[in-house]
Order: sequence, then structure tokens, then C-alpha cells
Amino acid sequence: MARNITNKVVVITGAAEGLGLVMADNFLQKGAKTVVILDINEKLGTEAVRTLNSKYGDGKAAFYKCDVITDLETISKKLFDVYKTVDVLINNAGILNDFAVKQTININVLALIEWSNKFWENMRIDKGGKGGTIINLASIYGFRVDQYLPVYQASKFAVMGFTRSLGHPYNYERSGVRVVAICPGFTVTKLVTDVKASNDQLVQRDWEAFVKGNLWQKPESVGKATIEVYERADSGTAWLTEGGKPIVEVPYVA
Repeated sequence: MARNITNKVVVITGAAEGLGLVMADNFLQKGAKTVVILDINEKLGTEAVRTLNSKYGDGKAAFYKCDVITDLETISKKLFDVYKTVDVLINNAGILNDFAVKQTININVLALIEWSNKFWENMRIDKGGKGGTIINLASIYGFRVDQYLPVYQASKFAVMGFTRSLGHPYNYERSGVRVVAICPGFTVTKLVTDVKASNDQLVQRDWEAFVKGNLWQKPESVGKATIEVYERADSGTAWLTEGGKPIVEVPYVA
């Protein structure tokens, strides 16, 4: 399949700020036709689009207010009506709050699965589509395990399993839709600011010390990594971006 970003329509969930917004900027830098930002925060989404259009030209970015849990049918219909073909879906929306178990699973897992399935069906060449790419945001916690944030880790393991299965060569060969995962390490965003890992003061103290000892990177590193994954990755693969280092494929263990 073509892996040239030029003239592609890219839809990114949770992109009013943070990693999603940086990804949007990177795709426009590489010549995307349009980047569509989906986010529940209307103020930030509107500001993001204004900034991107000022930088890259009118109509290069668009915003739709969207709750990924409840608005799939409404928003996806609008997108398919307006753009006809969506070339890339990036499931970036997510939360990190182990005290909100149902919300974590609903956003990080169920919504990601439902959005992937909807766009996969629309893109698939064996059903009249033109093919495409779905990029799912997993995490280092999609394949590593430690003693902290078990709910979040469970959600990201689910993302990895879903991505590798839907993106399996068997499914890709008949659908023409590539499905891949990006696994960012610790990245300086609001998502990881002042994370409460436990009500136990000792555990929380240990978590904070653990976090400080990890490799950190800026959102720009993940933005660039996303472009490289789009250009390089085969379907069903997952890629690590950590500490601002070059991306590395995450080995698959059968």
C-alpha cells in the first residue's frame, strides 16, 4: 500500500492538545491534505485548528467536538459524508486514572475498538473502500509490566492484542487496511502530570521516585515517531518510541 502522506485525510481522536495535536502538526508538515481533530474540549479544539490553519493554510485542519464513547455513529457519518475517503485514523484519545476503572476501559479500550472497527469497514478494499491505515496509541505498558497502574496497564495490553489481531496479515491481505500500534514511553504531557498511583502514601512515594528515574521524551518525539511508523510499519506491528531515541519494533511473542 502507498505510504506517502501527501494528500491524505487524517483523523485524530483526542487531538486538541498534547500528543494528538503534535501528530496533527507533523502530518500537515509532511503534506497531508487535511487533518481532522476530534476532541471533547471545544475551546482547545477550535484554537488548535485556528493555529494549524494559520500555519499551513485555510482548510488544512478541521475540528469536530466529539466524545469518543458516545459520538462514533454521528461523527463518523459526518466525516464519511464530508471527506468520502478517510485515509488514516489515529486512535489517540486516552486517560490515565486507575481510580476510574470503567472510564479507563471505556475510553482506552472499548472506544478504540469501536472506532477502529467502524473505519476498518469503511476503508476495506473488499467492500468498496480504498484501503487505509489505523494507528492505535498503546504504551510501553502495552508490553511491559511493573507494580504500578494495573488498570492502565491492562487497558494498553488490550490495545496491543486488538491491534496485532485486527492487523494480522490475514486481515490486511483481504482488507487492504493496515493496523499498527505506537508505544510511547514516558512523555511530558498533561496525561502524566501529578498521576496518583495509590492511596497508600508509601506506594505513591515509590511511584514518584520510579517515574523520575525513567527515560523521558517531549511530545515532538512521539509526533515524529508517528510519521516514521506510518511510512515504515507493516500491519500488525507495534513500535516503541522512548527517551527521544529512534523507533524500535516491539517483538511479537507467540
